Amino acid sequence: MSLGTVGLWLYRNGGGERIQRQIVEMLKERNIACVTGLDLKHAQVKNGKIICNDTAMDDLDAFLSYNAGEQTPYQRYLYQMVSQVTPTINNFDSFAIAEDKFQTSHLLTLHGVRTPDYRLCGRDDEDGLKQALNDFGGRMIYKPIDGWGGSGIVKIEGHESLKTVLPFISQTDLRYFYLEKFVNYDNTDFRVDIVDGKFVGCYGRKAPRGEWKTNITSGGSVFVREPDQEVIELAVKAAKILGLEVAGVDIIYDREREEYVVLEVNTIPAFATPEQEKLGINFNSYKIDALVDLLERTVHYKAREQTIKVA
Repeated sequence: MSLGTVGLWLYRNGGGERIQRQIVEMLKERNIACVTGLDLKHAQVKNGKIICNDTAMDDLDAFLSYNAGEQTPYQRYLYQMVSQVTPTINNFDSFAIAEDKFQTSHLLTLHGVRTPDYRLCGRDDEDGLKQALNDFGGRMIYKPIDGWGGSGIVKIEGHESLKTVLPFISQTDLRYFYLEKFVNYDNTDFRVDIVDGKFVGCYGRKAPRGEWKTNITSGGSVFVREPDQEVIELAVKAAKILGLEVAGVDIIYDREREEYVVLEVNTIPAFATPEQEKLGINFNSYKIDALVDLLERTVHYKAREQTIKVA
């Protein structure tokens, strides 16, 4: 008899299937069963149960949702409900905060973690947009609150540039706008992976020549990069403040402030792809070990809770 059951939904491209097999095999060795392919897109709610691929999500001992590229409002909504009865990784409350760029920056700043200077402006606050541009020295970045992969990010340089962007902004259905001061940096960053409060790996990303976005989906490239202790501690602290079990913390060096700042915190940081591993980015085994340890502890914790309730 297994100690418990873990539900998994992992991305399948970029070596994801191989990663999933390793996780399943390692959990099996620890007497923990796995159910894979639990894409909440296919889930139905009936008779007090959330059923996905014939599995009652409420009966799982843990659920790992790890697919950044296929998130829909329906999946997110059910993920929130599942998290009320089944331990989820990441926990939904922290996941929701980290997915929101304003909430992330604001919470980190309140706890002493430096981020780029930011503003939140209402939809019709054109004066606020202009004031932000002035305060930021004439260069700022507009970011969707919940975007990922560099999608929808616009660099605004000067008031003429703002005038060009305003018609686009006015046609969106957004209620508010998140703005960041453009940071003077070397167009590279650190992607630091944290699992269960521990540093498990890092690599660097570099923007294409003449560009400033380092995201892979925006044409950025990866390279081997070893972080110093300051970068590691900053990433660990950011993940802890947000309450994330798993995080990919993007850190850049602000040349004006002469200090590291946290640019973003990702809730589903990808494992190294086979191509990246060939470059020498070899942290997958450490990350998988930490993730499996976390899942095992989560299963044991739920088992203890159930024992206490029965007693």
